[in-house]
Amino acid sequence: MTLDYLIVGAGPAGLQLAALLEAEGKRDYLVLEQADIPGAFFATFPRHRQLISINKPHTGSDDPELNLRLDWNSLLSDDPALRFTSYTERYFPDADVMVRYLADFAAKTGVRVRYNSRVTSVRKVDGVFEVRAGEVFRARRLIVATGVSRPYRPDIAGLELAEQYAEMSVDPRDYLDQKVLIIGKGNSAFETADSLMETTTLIHVAGPSSVRLAWRTHYVGHLRAVNNNFLDTYQLKSANAILDGTVTRIARDDTGFTVTFSFSRADEVVKELRYDRVLACTGFAFDASIFDDTCRPDLAIRDRFPAQTPEWESVNVPGLFFAGTISQERDFRRSTSGFIHGFRYCVRALHRILERRYGDAPWPAEKVDATPELIADAVVARINRTSALWQQFGFLGDVVTVAGSEARYHDEVPVEYFARTGLRTADHDYTDAFVVTLEYGPEHDQVDPFDVTVNRVAQNAVGQAHDAAYLHPVVRHHRAGQVLATHHLAENLENRWDRPDVHVAPLAAFLDRCLSRVER
Repeated sequence: MTLDYLIVGAGPAGLQLAALLEAEGKRDYLVLEQADIPGAFFATFPRHRQLISINKPHTGSDDPELNLRLDWNSLLSDDPALRFTSYTERYFPDADVMVRYLADFAAKTGVRVRYNSRVTSVRKVDGVFEVRAGEVFRARRLIVATGVSRPYRPDIAGLELAEQYAEMSVDPRDYLDQKVLIIGKGNSAFETADSLMETTTLIHVAGPSSVRLAWRTHYVGHLRAVNNNFLDTYQLKSANAILDGTVTRIARDDTGFTVTFSFSRADEVVKELRYDRVLACTGFAFDASIFDDTCRPDLAIRDRFPAQTPEWESVNVPGLFFAGTISQERDFRRSTSGFIHGFRYCVRALHRILERRYGDAPWPAEKVDATPELIADAVVARINRTSALWQQFGFLGDVVTVAGSEARYHDEVPVEYFARTGLRTADHDYTDAFVVTLEYGPEHDQVDPFDVTVNRVAQNAVGQAHDAAYLHPVVRHHRAGQVLATHHLAENLENRWDRPDVHVAPLAAFLDRCLSRVER
């Protein structure tokens, strides 16, 4: 039997795609999972067990779509019982809760998963993928949703002497009165440093890149405040330090480690430092070792992710798609595809892309009369509820296409996919389109949100909306592959963009100007 779709990995992305295929009931599919449970990654990681994905059950709203803006852990489902917020009230939940949630999601959605099925090889023969996991499975399309499962190892002589994040002890008493070097400046490094501060004599956190704070960059993969207590101990001279530069060599003797460090911001160009322990918290990368030469995907971003098209398809292997955290190659450090609250929408978009390409199904759309007022009303209604555009800022957009007197409103379209492929159908050969996104200002990460001396654009200031640094709606008019005009809706403290004089009327006027140039 040759399956329509074979999914590798029963983590959040694999389960999300399987649930969409199962609910539709049109395609033969199967999920292969090497562990005996879904979401096995979360049984081990993060090592100190606290998730940094927020969970807020108490929002003051009973709108499930709006509430997903503050729920970063739920997968998409119409079943209210499958909201992660019903599992715990902790703002930063324990990872064990995620393990239980994913098991319930798999059971309640009835997805077809083959557990204890570790994929050992993949090849492509006559356009069909042959995947060996004990037995051989055949599929026309292969979707890899394995996450980043291989430790990323920077080029450091002697790195093999360091304890890896995946294997190190997480008991602070094991580090009693020791000097510890942590290599890495991401959340895993600072999560580890925070855990060890009480028992170590000193901790150095080292790496060549600058520490970037998520509250400033709006990229949730940068250092989160929940993990940055260590910064206080450094800046307030409490024995610990952050070292900016490159670890070039690690050597071990009978009494500990000598680490050669090349500083990037200090007078000493190179210095040797002594430690009792060296921990490598350098992140993870995609493991492409299962693919043979017939279908080995090209890699990108220091070989950490598979290189992908706007459809999340391999750039060099047709029919090979990617879902979940590895899909972040498309918006690396610009939006949220590396995290559940972002990629759950990408997976839904991928499902629609697959159905459009292989099932001849149009992108779901609602018909709207093509008047400026009615299109403006539809846009305003959506931007005040949508969780997808909120979470996937600048990456997913709603698209309103106009053909004569009829417009069609399409939800959650990848912006680059629309630019490349469009949304035309046999009965809707549109001439113009409006792409609606939520975006931060172009230099939002250069603005210190806590510096009261920095001028901010006044909320609801219509004429200054394009200068806003905070998240706000942007509407772009497309025609013949070109962006002809752009309209920014004024930012608002409560994220309500529905004031008639400030938001609705200026948007309708913009649409009217654009549509008046169209011969209909």
